[in-house]
Amino acid sequence: MESSSDEEEVHTFVQVISDKYNPDNFPYSKGQGLGIVMLPTPPGSPVKDRLFLPSVLVLNDCNISKAGESSDIAVFCGHVVELDLSYNQLSDWEEISTIVSNIPNLDFLNLSMNPLCGAHLEPALAHCFSRVRRLVLIKTHISWGTVHTLTRHTPELEELFLCLNDFNTVEHSGWACPSVRLLQITDNRLQLWVHIRKLGLMYPGLTSLVLANNCLLSVEDQEEALRRLFPNLRSINLNNSGLSKWEDIECLNFLPNLVEVKAQGIPLLQPYSTEERRNLLLAQLPSVLLLNGSAVSDGEREDAERFFIRYYQERGGHELPQRYHILVSKYGELAPLADVDLRPRCTIVEVLWGERVESLGLGLEQTVGDLKKQLRSLLQLPSQGVRLFYINRDMCSVLGPEEMKCGSRALHSYSIRDGDQILVVPRSKSRSSSSSEQ
Repeated sequence: MESSSDEEEVHTFVQVISDKYNPDNFPYSKGQGLGIVMLPTPPGSPVKDRLFLPSVLVLNDCNISKAGESSDIAVFCGHVVELDLSYNQLSDWEEISTIVSNIPNLDFLNLSMNPLCGAHLEPALAHCFSRVRRLVLIKTHISWGTVHTLTRHTPELEELFLCLNDFNTVEHSGWACPSVRLLQITDNRLQLWVHIRKLGLMYPGLTSLVLANNCLLSVEDQEEALRRLFPNLRSINLNNSGLSKWEDIECLNFLPNLVEVKAQGIPLLQPYSTEERRNLLLAQLPSVLLLNGSAVSDGEREDAERFFIRYYQERGGHELPQRYHILVSKYGELAPLADVDLRPRCTIVEVLWGERVESLGLGLEQTVGDLKKQLRSLLQLPSQGVRLFYINRDMCSVLGPEEMKCGSRALHSYSIRDGDQILVVPRSKSRSSSSSEQ
């Protein structure tokens, strides 16, 4: 009895590209689809004569489990340089090898999310991967043995992605793959530095190592070992790892070419404020030019190093980090930063009202009108009103009192200083009457 279930139907690579890139599926006339080309093919195959394929071939989530006819793949894919086969059902390396061996210009291959756990790759089949420079094996649960077989037969491999494979160890291969520049091995379960050391031995040409979202507990090598293991490393990502000691950060300085570090979400930094985290990290990493994705200027570095000195000066204690002594030799012992009060300044003046003399704190941002209201409450001034005069004690003999007539004028415009005086006199009745008549 035949089954109609899509889940049980076998989809081949050839069938999928025949269906997906058949010109009948495009609302354009022949040859006008963006990025689509028609390949010259031998006569006798109407499907091949009418098939249009891009050089970047995306066949993700198409339920592919088999390759199909190798001769058809060769005809269809002679110009393909990038192939995305993620989220399919490929579980046999022989089927994958049939596809790859018939794509002579393949540069990029993505096999992520295919069920490759337990699948064995024979070395004789691995030669077809020799032209691949970027290989993505995310969440395939591939074995380290298969990884080693692949990397041994890909002499031009530059980028390798091994994320989400539940690795809790790294198995040493016994030979090096010096062409690899970028290794992403995020979201695994690597805890011990001894396994990271093996990555250095296997991929000595690494310039970028992404270890984010692992459980790495420490960096435990000495200076000479780190220089030897990662001589070319320029960037390391330790986000959300388990680092909990400043010594782990200090060890990163032993990597001779390191210029970029990412170290967010680690236990070491949890007790600190955002400002303290960046400054303390930056002061510990004198050669780093990019920290957590942000460029470091010379001015920021100097500020961070001075912050570092003052931070440990304020806390005292006998166990000062080695970096503290290096920075003190550079800047010397630093005085604490001045505590600057940015609140509006209050000026103390004397208020003269008849025989009364009162000290009053003035906020110089207020106006003459505001001052009159303040004095009316303080001195219980008469209802007929008053006149105010400003007396500069140093210049009074020359300038005399200055009447403060304009109610909207700000007090700071008089240049009032501590010790100056405000003279309050009642407004005469005749003046008040004439004013009211006007």
